[in-house]
Amino acid sequence: MFSPSQVDVRRFFCSVYAKAQAGQAMEAIETIASLWIDEHPEYHAELADLDGALASMETVDAARTNPFLHLSMHLSISEQCSIDQPRGIRQAVELLIHRLDSLHQAHHHAMDCLGKMLWDSQQAGRPPDGESYIACVQRHATRD
Repeated sequence: MFSPSQVDVRRFFCSVYAKAQAGQAMEAIETIASLWIDEHPEYHAELADLDGALASMETVDAARTNPFLHLSMHLSISEQCSIDQPRGIRQAVELLIHRLDSLHQAHHHAMDCLGKMLWDSQQAGRPPDGESYIACVQRHATRD
């Protein structure tokens, strides 16, 4: 399993941003990442400054979302849906998209569920519970 470091993640997203700005060809995963980057112009200045992105790795600002984590979660959910893993996530996210009429907002709700699943897994010392993750996304999809 590929397990990139924080440096790898920051280099990847900054590289994708640079390639997109230069109109360079990208691999499929880079194209998907670029689409999510386009949805978040508030991150563009940070993505344009690799040295700054690497230097700020130790800085935690509770008042601000980490752009690299946020974009990584968008990319993860996109990949999960493309292969329907965990099984049922594609349908749950599609139902959420339909309810919200927004892929972007659906991803943000799914991120809450993904983050909760990972937190619970780490706290309990157990593998992530894909069923609880999907159930959480489904609850968001059926709310009034």
